Amino acid sequence: MAPESEKEARARWCVRKLREAGFKAYFAGGCVRDQILGVTPKDYDIATDARPEVVQRLFDRTVAVGARFGSIAVILDGDQYEVTTFRADAEYLDGRHPSAVRFGTIEEDARRRDFTIGGMYLDPESGRVIDLVGGMRDLRAGIIRAIGDPRDRFKEDRLRVLRGARFAARLDFTIEPATWDAMKSAAPTITEIAAERIGEELVMLMTEGGAARGMDLLRDCGLWAAIVPEVLEMIGCAQPENFHPEGDVWSHTRLGVSMLPRGCTETVAFGILLHDIAKPRCRSVAPGGKITFYGHTERGAEIAAAIMARLRRSNFVQQRVAYLVRDHLRLCMAPRMRRSTLKRMISEDGFDELMQVAMLDAMASSSYLGYWHFCRRAMAEMSAEEIQPRRLIGGNDLIGLGFPPGPRFKEILKEVEDLQLDGALTSREQALDYVRAHHGGASRNPE
Repeated sequence: MAPESEKEARARWCVRKLREAGFKAYFAGGCVRDQILGVTPKDYDIATDARPEVVQRLFDRTVAVGARFGSIAVILDGDQYEVTTFRADAEYLDGRHPSAVRFGTIEEDARRRDFTIGGMYLDPESGRVIDLVGGMRDLRAGIIRAIGDPRDRFKEDRLRVLRGARFAARLDFTIEPATWDAMKSAAPTITEIAAERIGEELVMLMTEGGAARGMDLLRDCGLWAAIVPEVLEMIGCAQPENFHPEGDVWSHTRLGVSMLPRGCTETVAFGILLHDIAKPRCRSVAPGGKITFYGHTERGAEIAAAIMARLRRSNFVQQRVAYLVRDHLRLCMAPRMRRSTLKRMISEDGFDELMQVAMLDAMASSSYLGYWHFCRRAMAEMSAEEIQPRRLIGGNDLIGLGFPPGPRFKEILKEVEDLQLDGALTSREQALDYVRAHHGGASRNPE
């Protein structure tokens, strides 16, 4: 098991406090699975026979995150530990939450959980694993298996279909046949739950590792068709073999996604997933057989932003992913750019992520990275002051020369800034002389 962290130590303290008050208490769910695998859990959940109101009395700082379902969040040093009472669930009516719960035994609590590998409990004091559902067996065998009847588990909570695919991708596990069949049957119903929850789960699938396998699983069980059908349009969309020996747009995209590092940002993950999303809609074949995708970056940015909005991701994420999709080919022009244009591109917010997407795109096709290295050298050779220097002149200087604010006012300032970035103008006096010589100041009509 992984070495104890401060977060785990506080979770152990919660368990001890509950036990000292006369209650049963164990680590439960995903944290048990991760500890057995030697992975440090992100969160620690605790299961107990103490009622929610008792948990609230025992701990100083609590939040009733789901008191109706037996869940109380205990706050310790800024971290949140979910303490949930053993329960049995009544019928699920909304495809996400039980209509009622009945507090019960640890056996009943285990049976209501989703997958066997997440249905175990751990006594943190003795290290004993309490496995009532065969989770250890499936963990050793590398199998994702629903607890009980998989059709019932997915009917109770539609999101479990996506979670099953995520676990299988992240852990590189096989999905047990009956569970897989139930996932395929339930996939079209996932849209009955909130888009925010789908978006959150999809982000985890794309960023926790194994995203390429996740792509395949979502395709094969029907989840892409339900949540992001645009992705399926990439399948069979042929590309020029001289540029893309790897195959169609799906194969190219999958290869790029396969190189995503575990823990990458969601914007980079969706930037590479969607970078060629519009190619199928922009594909054209000339009389001579030449295949083109004119306009696919601009159209792709629109589609990508719409997809991220549909998944209820933040405005920042929508805009950043659109930027990465729209500009993922712009780096190819870097060696031929005017120096001022190159500096402006390098200084853009998000350029570091654009570099990541451009590398993944290149490595998934021709593997040519000449332009990428050119940009990297430029970034290393130029200081922040060189890339974004303080302006030599501003609006007040132009007003002093007799220019009223207006369209030409802005154009002159940009022209001077370009020359400054190019290195042609290096002082305020040079900039003012340039404006006088080329635009005349008050002696000319600035309209």
